[in-house]
Amino acid sequence: MPRLRLDLPERILHTVELTVRVTDLNYGNHLGNNALLGLLHEARLQWFRAMGHTDERNLGGAGIILADAAIVFQSEAFLGEELLIELRVGEVSRAAFDLYYVVKSKKDLRQVARAKTGVVFFDYETRRTAPMPAAFRAVITEEK
Repeated sequence: MPRLRLDLPERILHTVELTVRVTDLNYGNHLGNNALLGLLHEARLQWFRAMGHTDERNLGGAGIILADAAIVFQSEAFLGEELLIELRVGEVSRAAFDLYYVVKSKKDLRQVARAKTGVVFFDYETRRTAPMPAAFRAVITEEK
C-alpha cells in the first residue's frame, strides 16, 4: 500500500509516448526513480511544444521552475517498454499549478506510476516568481 496518495484530476490535457531506455534502468534492472523524473520532464516539454512553446524559460511571457515533486510507483517498467504518460492539471493559483502524470504501459495499460510536480512561473531575469501568462492559464483552465 503506498504511503503517499495522489488523487488525480479527471481532465487529460495531453498524452505522450516514451520508451524506457537502457540509461533509465537502475540496479534492479527496471525503471529508476531518477529516470522517471527525467521522463516526466520530457513529457512536460512535449506538451509545451504541442502548445507552441519551445523553451521552458518562456511560456508566453514567463518561464517555469519546479517547486516540488512526488511519485507513487505502482509497478515495474523494463528496457524497451513503451509508456503512455498522461498529463493533467490540478490546483491553479496566480503563479503556479499542480501538474499530475499517470504513467502506463502501452501494451497492457497497467499503471506504472502516478506523479505530481508543483510548477511555478518564474522570471529568469529578475530571479523572482512571475504571474502565470493569461494565454497559458486559458489553456489549462479551459477559459476562452
